[in-house]
Amino acid sequence: MSRNKVIKTSVTPSTLGKAKRNYRKEYDNYHAAPEQKKKRASRNAARGALMTSGSVSKGDGKDVDHKNGNPMDNRGGNLAVKPKSRNRSFPRDKNAKKLRR
Repeated sequence: MSRNKVIKTSVTPSTLGKAKRNYRKEYDNYHAAPEQKKKRASRNAARGALMTSGSVSKGDGKDVDHKNGNPMDNRGGNLAVKPKSRNRSFPRDKNAKKLRR
């Protein structure tokens, strides 16, 4: 008996014709910028503050939301705990485009 082997490839219609992502360039152009470093440090500090208060814990699948969208504003009233699925998306219209505020 002979069996046919299925060969899986990494080329899919969605990746066909796309350039490979350059993570080094992305870091150099965006993540290494002083302003982005300060925002990242502020986000980490916000999570640390909520970990200290017991609102979140490591590996709980929750995100710390800045209600006003400013990651530099870590006042207690501006921070909320949300599931990742709710914090990492935006309200959409019927065509799945972001709603303008």
